[in-house]
Amino acid sequence: MNLSLVVPCYNEEDNIYDFYDCVNNCFKNCGFTYECVFVNDGSLDNTFDKLKQLANKRCGNIQVVSFSRNFGKESAIYAGLSHAKGEMVCIIDADLQQHPKVVLQMLDILNTNPDIDCVAAYQKDRKEGSFISFLKSCFYKVINKISDVKFVSGASDFRLMRRQMVNAVLSMTEYHRFSKGILSWVGFNTEFIAYEVQKRQRGKSKWNIIRLIKYAFEGIVSFSTVPLKISTFIGFISSLFAIGYLIVVVVQKLFFGIDIPGYATIIVLILLLGGLILFCLGIIGEYLSRVYVQLKNRPIYIEKTYLDSSNDEKK
Repeated sequence: MNLSLVVPCYNEEDNIYDFYDCVNNCFKNCGFTYECVFVNDGSLDNTFDKLKQLANKRCGNIQVVSFSRNFGKESAIYAGLSHAKGEMVCIIDADLQQHPKVVLQMLDILNTNPDIDCVAAYQKDRKEGSFISFLKSCFYKVINKISDVKFVSGASDFRLMRRQMVNAVLSMTEYHRFSKGILSWVGFNTEFIAYEVQKRQRGKSKWNIIRLIKYAFEGIVSFSTVPLKISTFIGFISSLFAIGYLIVVVVQKLFFGIDIPGYATIIVLILLLGGLILFCLGIIGEYLSRVYVQLKNRPIYIEKTYLDSSNDEKK
């Protein structure tokens, strides 16, 4: 198998057939073998039924991995990479905003440049609101300053990798996954190309501001320990202010005889220090919770059903 397309699916019933037809039209005269590895991430609509119909037609190399519930796109990507058989593997969305014809450009780059291990696509022109673009820009600026891993602004999970890089990604079995960071952390020579985002064929995007902020926070905690150091810094600065204020109070009382209003000062200091302590404990708690979950060694996903277009159904 030359190429595997890993396709995470969540409530994509209206796009399954269009995506598969588009892939066949793009690749039919290319002279290489390919497969589509669809991962049904606990969809609530008829996505799995559509995938099952597609696999039962035996119209090509199709694998379908169906989860027992929604585990998230990161888990779906990991499952797809685990099942992919190709020497080159591409992660691509099912909504056709990432057009399969771009994969041909990626293949051409890898075939003509043996030193390049991965081709990643970034959006040439973002078709989203200015506020969302601003938040994403801020995220990349922040994470590049506090993380040892380099993040390319706008680079998505839409990328083509050689088998060696895929195996490296699969070797990272952490439960809390942030693919953008993992794909950067494993290294390998990566070339970035611009692509034009297509209009979504059907359905609605699963991403909103809240999910984007949560996703960004996951990335920061997963690939930087700076927030923990911030806790130490805040504690150190608070201590300096406390010592400085103590000196001021002593000087005023001993040398100037000024009575220090106690009640208001104490309340303000208690609220300030209490808030700082809770803030620092919250940061530590976020890291500790990830260690706690990781030590449980729970699976990244649970596979309920597996289908192969060339074999019978397996459960």
